[in-house]
Amino acid sequence: TALEAAASLAEPVPDESEDEPPEGAKTDGDALEITADHVAHAVDRALLRYDRQGDEHYDVISAFIKSVRGSDVDASLHYLARMIEAGEDPRFIARRLVISAAEDIGLADPQALQIAVAAAAVALSDAEDGTAAEVSADDVSQAVDKALLRYDRQGDEHYDVISAFIKSIRGSDVDAAIHYLARMIEAGEDPRFIARRLVISAAEDIGLADPQALQIAIAAADAVAFIGMPEGRIPLAEATAYLATTAKSNAAYLAVDKAIADVRAGRIGRVPLHLRDAHYAGAKRLGHGKGYKYPHDSEIGVVAQQYLPDDLRGTRYYEPTNHGAERDVQARLDKIRRILGADAD
Repeated sequence: TALEAAASLAEPVPDESEDEPPEGAKTDGDALEITADHVAHAVDRALLRYDRQGDEHYDVISAFIKSVRGSDVDASLHYLARMIEAGEDPRFIARRLVISAAEDIGLADPQALQIAVAAAAVALSDAEDGTAAEVSADDVSQAVDKALLRYDRQGDEHYDVISAFIKSIRGSDVDAAIHYLARMIEAGEDPRFIARRLVISAAEDIGLADPQALQIAIAAADAVAFIGMPEGRIPLAEATAYLATTAKSNAAYLAVDKAIADVRAGRIGRVPLHLRDAHYAGAKRLGHGKGYKYPHDSEIGVVAQQYLPDDLRGTRYYEPTNHGAERDVQARLDKIRRILGADAD
């Protein structure tokens, strides 16, 4: 798929019957003693597996959007992790991000909508059924010199070359990156596979240090699909050179993985009442949405308000670097967190 790394994070939650007994549970032959820890573990997993047609589904997406709107990046990543772990359709999440970018950010940062649309394009392409064309050794040998044909697409050399390609981009060695790109092209590698790796690299290794990198990688993937090979080598080279020479940050990648680790460990908690969806019958009677502060009513667009569940208050997932554009993010985030933290005083 167009975003294999992201898709691998969206694995369904395993049945409790397949889980290892939590620490403290004792077994005697075929008998299993159910301890308090065992019950708590089962409850945590049940809370994670929310009903995508029920109230919890809407509570989590509501809290996600309100956390984005409220500028609480850690709460946003927490609810994103909950949706991913619960098997939410990534296209649904992507659509909500596009709506949020248009509704809550707008012209204050026009690039936000471009980034959201780029993410949505990847998520939507994930649903397309595309199978990479197979290129046999005989097919390749007719196109390249046998001395160059040391690249088995099913063997170690295949993985060694793509690994070296990605690590060269990550390490900012543009010449090495172009070299390994050329080896893949000459060996008959599916250009769509190369393009997908570039998209992943832009998101994982560059991130918000240069938000334009993801757009360029996606544009290269679109160009390859549109014009085909051999001309497709040119946008692939352009994207490779850009990614290798721009600023790098894996802060967003580390942030969502940290949030997912917490969710998998049962650190979830209930969505705060004021963030819950209040649009269905009876929601207000339950106190849902009561006391919610609309950030746009504030002159600065940020208000003191709790977004993370009680058990996770004060948790930080996203820690920007001082590289590239993320340097400005750090300064802004420090101010946002000071304002958000005032709700605890």
